[in-house]
Amino acid sequence: MASAMTNIGMKRSSNQDSIYSNAERHLFIVADGMGGHNGGDIASQMAVDVIPDFVLKNYEKDPIELHKDSIKAANDAIRKRGEGDENLKGMGTTVVSHLFRGPHLFIGNVGDSRSYLVNKGEIYQLTKDHSLVQEKLNLGLYNREQASADPQKNVLVRTVGFETEVEIDVFTYKVHRYDIFITCSDGLHSKVSDEDINHMVQKHIPDPATANQKDLDTLVQALIDLANEHGGQDNISVIAILAK
Repeated sequence: MASAMTNIGMKRSSNQDSIYSNAERHLFIVADGMGGHNGGDIASQMAVDVIPDFVLKNYEKDPIELHKDSIKAANDAIRKRGEGDENLKGMGTTVVSHLFRGPHLFIGNVGDSRSYLVNKGEIYQLTKDHSLVQEKLNLGLYNREQASADPQKNVLVRTVGFETEVEIDVFTYKVHRYDIFITCSDGLHSKVSDEDINHMVQKHIPDPATANQKDLDTLVQALIDLANEHGGQDNISVIAILAK
């Protein structure tokens, strides 16, 4: 069961996020575009067009390779489109793609859109940001609280569509019944702390065993509303998935 929404936020004139949600084929994607006046929305939309098309046509492939190959296909398509139009040159997008296969979840990740797991009242970040700030965190230069104030926190070191080759992380997780997954663009996690995301999940889905579609929809809308209440400087995309 899943709910997916995207919102322009409070400050932007256009929405450069794109989302894809296919509960029947267990595939969910958040893409946050960047580059040029129109490039961001085109890059993210291409990602959520190309990746599902590739995945569904090659569904029986190994899911790790399937993730990598589908995101590489999106990278090639976006880069070629940008090279053919001066106004779109340099455009790119983040991608966080979820594919459930049997008892496992496979997450393909490039950029700083995130995937979280909420289980038994605790929240865990399943992906790692490909950002300059994360690189500094990896080096132990400061902690996460200090990182949130870094003026370079939006600088990415990996995107889909900008470089000829793209390095893709694929994370594997064994799914448990009543796990809740939150995947989002940085429009959410830059304005709403992990603790507050978890608080909203506990508030709106206190018992995952009895949660229904309306509960998930309410949770996603509440997260978007909270990001907007905190300033809404960026577009906000959220997908919530409940393993039943």
